[in-house]
Amino acid sequence: MIMPKTQRKFCPFCKKHTEHTVEIVKKRPRSKNSKSQRSFERKLKGYGSFPKPNPQGREKPTKKVDLRYKCNVCGKKHIVGEGFRIKKIEIK
Repeated sequence: MIMPKTQRKFCPFCKKHTEHTVEIVKKRPRSKNSKSQRSFERKLKGYGSFPKPNPQGREKPTKKVDLRYKCNVCGKKHIVGEGFRIKKIEIK
């Protein structure tokens, strides 16, 4: 997918449409310290495949990508949406 380097977007800080530059940010891995992750790890310990099979080795074929937009007027950055899965993205 090829995206333009600058786009006209709505800036939530300026409250109007301005020129934005686009940069790619990959999603970071989920924190191991969250309560749900700790309880899930505790369930996976011990008895065979009790809650669900052990999920090691079943990675997704692509990583999620966020597009971060930087306003050229106020200089603040913001994200639109929650990111999407894509194999190859290019900014021109």
